[in-house]
Amino acid sequence: MFKKSSAPEKSLRQRALEYLGKREYSYKELGQKLKSYLDENEDADSITAILDDFKTRGWLSDARFTEQMVHARRAKFGSSKIVHELREKGVDSALIEDAAGRLKETELSSAIEVWRKKYKQAPADRDEWAKQARFLQSRGFSFDVIKKVMNNPQENDDD
Repeated sequence: MFKKSSAPEKSLRQRALEYLGKREYSYKELGQKLKSYLDENEDADSITAILDDFKTRGWLSDARFTEQMVHARRAKFGSSKIVHELREKGVDSALIEDAAGRLKETELSSAIEVWRKKYKQAPADRDEWAKQARFLQSRGFSFDVIKKVMNNPQENDDD
């Protein structure tokens, strides 16, 4: 019933370009995506060659990926969660340390915004306090930041 498409199979290079055309990827992440498209005539070295070429041309950049990831996530998540995601994506530890330092500077204000969006008022009792603290912790905020947000709700209302 259905005819198989006669269109030629896309090359790994074409697939990599398509992925990068949609968003930034880390070196490791793009390599993992391309592995599923290897055929019997290709080996993992061909992926490495493509990624190295893209990196040399400036099309693939872990630094740019890190910046994009931090910018996209900082409004919803704390530094711990973002740093963990960057490690999972294979970003170099020096880039992660730099990003973590910048995230720490704005973590309190981010936590306050996340808390305000979810909860309209300060916790009434210890159970509510614990519930709200667990929510912020699940978003990757440090316990010191959580305590500042939760223990000084009247100060946070003035921001």
